[in-house]
Amino acid sequence: MLYLGFDERIRGSHHVYRRRGISEKVNMQRDDGNAKPYQVRQFRRLALKYEMGGDE
Repeated sequence: MLYLGFDERIRGSHHVYRRRGISEKVNMQRDDGNAKPYQVRQFRRLALKYEMGGDE
C-alpha cells in the first residue's frame, strides 16, 4: 500500500492507510501475520474504483 502512495498510521494493532485525493481510508489488522480476507477485498475494491496500479 505504501508502494501505491498511501500514508500509514499505526495505532495499536490497527494500520490505517490514507491517500491524498481519496476520501475512504483502509484499516488493516493482522491475523497471524496476514491481513484479514475482508480487508483485502475492501482494499481491492478501492484500488479498482480509483484505477490504482503499480505503473503510476
